[in-house]
Amino acid sequence: MNRIALTTGSSRRLGFEVAGQLAARDDTVIVTSRSERAAASAAKKIGSAAVAHVLDTWDAASISNIAGWITRELLRLDVLVNNAGILLDEAERILSTTADVFETTMRTNALGPLLMTQAAAPLLRRSTAARVVNVSSGAGQISSMTSYAPAYSISKAALNATTVMLASALPFARVNCVDPGWVRTDMGGPNATRSVEEGADTIVWLATLPANGPSGGFFHDRTRIDWYPTP
Repeated sequence: MNRIALTTGSSRRLGFEVAGQLAARDDTVIVTSRSERAAASAAKKIGSAAVAHVLDTWDAASISNIAGWITRELLRLDVLVNNAGILLDEAERILSTTADVFETTMRTNALGPLLMTQAAAPLLRRSTAARVVNVSSGAGQISSMTSYAPAYSISKAALNATTVMLASALPFARVNCVDPGWVRTDMGGPNATRSVEEGADTIVWLATLPANGPSGGFFHDRTRIDWYPTP
């Protein structure tokens, strides 16, 4: 099946790897970045299956613009991978995280994927195999949450909750979130234990689930995990 897939923040590292793996499956991939030059460069590296488009998930006009472009040029969307995210408060604790950092993190990591999915919903409805994958983190696992990076951790827990609600609102799609693990990206750093290929594996698996695949779940290494306290 030739899917049309959009990955946010896909000009480098994990997002780039996800786009590349989907392109290798003969999917058409939309490579996005806030920088037109970065998106074009990444798409060129991936090859003829990739097209570049500017996207800033902070900007409602930018989201509307790419949704309109897909509607006109590609007619539908089969896969949406909400990958773009930030980590600003790794060294902070809940009593020292500033309002600016908290608001910026929540808007990028939780609100951005919601707005992107809202805009993409009409396009996903045109697909016979709609898939939404929200890239979360083990830090958003309430069942094991510590004092680490509070704004980041809370934003990822919010993204997990958003995933559950979107799965209910989009019954025709498979909507899931994923913990890719500690990956060697700009965010994860050079000492991270996992390669981008390993980090991308479960994301791509969720993006290509069969019709009877799960929805509303949180996954790590293709295994469903709890993100909230269980009895």
